[in-house]
Amino acid sequence: MKNSDAADGGVEVSDTTPGEMIDGYTLDELADYLDRGQRPRDPGIDDSPACQIALAGLRRLRRFNDTFLDDEAAAEPPRDESWISALLENLRVDAHAGRSVPIAHPDPEATLSVTEGAVKDLIRRAGDDIGGVLIGKIRLQGDVTVPGEPIDLDVEATVAWGENIPSLAPLIRTAVLRDLCHHTDLVVVAADVTITDVYVPEEEQA
Repeated sequence: MKNSDAADGGVEVSDTTPGEMIDGYTLDELADYLDRGQRPRDPGIDDSPACQIALAGLRRLRRFNDTFLDDEAAAEPPRDESWISALLENLRVDAHAGRSVPIAHPDPEATLSVTEGAVKDLIRRAGDDIGGVLIGKIRLQGDVTVPGEPIDLDVEATVAWGENIPSLAPLIRTAVLRDLCHHTDLVVVAADVTITDVYVPEEEQA
């Protein structure tokens, strides 16, 4: 049984994630920046792809909270913070660039690539298109730096209470593969989706 750890639907990160920096900022600092409406403007955050990926992940997590928490339930003490901690840790890790994923170009003199972090953000965005789903850990197994190399993809997800889990898993898989095929040249030979958590509002637990 899972629940949120912030009474206003936000996400408390101070006590749940390590202090490792993302381009010089902690998740705590990025969450504060989001709370301030990204004012005053901080070029160090706004011009950092890694920070932008982390901010997108924090917005995604907050939308999930806002959608599936009511005010009365949110006021109750948290019963289990482990899922929030795991999601935030995945977000922090994925925000870093990681490996360079090449993209083909018709001009042989051109060299294009995206970061592994950007590919994982793309996978999370694909999950956003499916209601009641929040993508967690993502693993790209294989050498993504070599064009045409076969890649195995493992995706973990949290779903909202009341969703049909057997039908959601193939929907997530289809959406992720569609977007990867459209935006990258990765050759995904196997894609596994595992539902690892069910988000249960407080009133349902009662």
